[in-house]
Amino acid sequence: VFIAGGWRLFCQPCHNNLFSSAIIRVFTSDFFKISDKTASRMSAPPKFPGTGLEEVNVPGQAYLRDALSCCDDPLKAIENFQLENGILLPSLRPMLPLLDLHGVRRLDFHTSVLEELRDKLIAHINELGAKEGRERDRKLKELLVKSFPVVRVKALRPVVMCILRNTAHIDDKYLRILVRDRELYQDTDTEVKRQIWRDNQSLFGDEVSPLLSQYIREKEHILFDHLNLNNLFFTPTPKVRRQGEVVQKLAHMIGNSVKLYDMVLQFLRTLFLRTRNVHYCTLRAELLMALHDLEVQDIISVDPCHKFTWCLDACIREKNVDIKRSRELQGFLDNIKRGQEQVLGDLSMTLCDPYAINFLATSAIKILQHLINNEGLPRENTILILLLRMLALGLSAWIMIDSQDFKEPKLDSQVVTKFLPALMSLMVDDQVRNLHAKLPPDERESA
Repeated sequence: VFIAGGWRLFCQPCHNNLFSSAIIRVFTSDFFKISDKTASRMSAPPKFPGTGLEEVNVPGQAYLRDALSCCDDPLKAIENFQLENGILLPSLRPMLPLLDLHGVRRLDFHTSVLEELRDKLIAHINELGAKEGRERDRKLKELLVKSFPVVRVKALRPVVMCILRNTAHIDDKYLRILVRDRELYQDTDTEVKRQIWRDNQSLFGDEVSPLLSQYIREKEHILFDHLNLNNLFFTPTPKVRRQGEVVQKLAHMIGNSVKLYDMVLQFLRTLFLRTRNVHYCTLRAELLMALHDLEVQDIISVDPCHKFTWCLDACIREKNVDIKRSRELQGFLDNIKRGQEQVLGDLSMTLCDPYAINFLATSAIKILQHLINNEGLPRENTILILLLRMLALGLSAWIMIDSQDFKEPKLDSQVVTKFLPALMSLMVDDQVRNLHAKLPPDERESA
C-alpha cells in the first residue's frame, strides 16, 4: 500500500512508453501532483517520523494512517487509496487482473516499476552531472530541493544520493542532516562525504583511523613474518606497494581536496611523533605518489615535497642514483629558502621511510665497493656524500619534528675521513678471505 501511494509519481499517462515520459518529467512540478480528491484530505498533514513524502505533496504513511483512523470501512479506504495513488494509466487498468491470475502481487508490480524508473532516473541525472556550466548546476539544485525531503525513504534514497554526488557544492543544511542521521551518512557516497569531512576533522579522523591501523598491521606482519620467504619486506616495487588497499582507499577519500590531504598528513605527523613508528613515513610517501599516479594536480602541485619524492621514488625503482638525479635531489635540499624550513620536516619523513633508508644504505655500500675496485676515496665521491647527507636527514626525522627545530643535521667529517675508510678496509679483508678460501690448500700459505 505504501509503495502504491508513495509512487503516485508515476501516474501521468503515456501513450507510447511509460518510462520515457516519466524520465522527461523527472522532478518537475507536474511530477509531484496528486489528485484533487486526495489533496482535499491532505490539508496540514501531521509529520510522521522517517518519511518526507508529505513534504512533496505525496500521500504517505501519515496520510494513510489518518485515512484509516477516520474511515468506517478500512478495506474500502485502502481500495480508494490504491485507485487514487497507483499508476494512473488507463490502458494499464484492464491488464492488472492478468497479473492477479499469474499470482503477481500489486506490491511486486509497483516495486518493479519503481526500480525501473529509478534506474532510468539515476542514469538521466548522471548524464546531466557529466555536463558543464551553470545550467547544469541550476537543474541539479532544483532537483535536490524537490527530492531531498524523501531521502529517508529507502526506495527513493539512491536518486537523492545520485543528485548529491553530482552536485559540486552542497548547501550546509543538507550536509548537517546527513551527519546527524547515521543511516543516511553510511549510505552517502564518498564524493559527498568529502564535503562533510572538510569542516569536520574529528569525523574524518574516525574514518581514517581504522585504515591507518590496518596499514601498520599489514606492514608489521610482512616485516616480522619469518615463515614466508617469498614475500620479503623489501621485495615489492614502489609501484606495487602503493597499489595496496589502504593507500588506494585514502587516495579515493581525499580525491582532489587539498584540505583533506593536509589533514591526513597532520594525522601521520602526529602518529609518527607519538609512536616513532617509521611505517607512517612510508605511508606519507606512498600516498603522495599514489596521488601522483592519479594525476591529482590540485594536490601534487602544492605539495613542496612532490618533486623530491618523485625523484627519490624513481631512484628506488631503478635501484640506482645517477649523476642527473643526484643533482636534482641535491638541488631540492640546497634550495630550501628562509622561512620554508618546515619543508625539511616532511622531507625528513620521506627519507625516514624504511624503503628509502634501505636504498640509501645499500647504494652507499655499492659505491664503496666501486671505490675499492678503483682505488678511490670516499670524500671524492659527490653522490656518496649526498647519500650520507640524506641518510642523516632521514634518521633525524623524529628529533627534528619533536623539537620543531627544522635544520639539516651537519654531517660529521670523521664519517667520511675515518669511518668509511675503515669500513672499506674491512670490506677488502672480507674479499681477501673469500679469495683465500677458494685457493687450493697447498697454495694458501704462499698466497
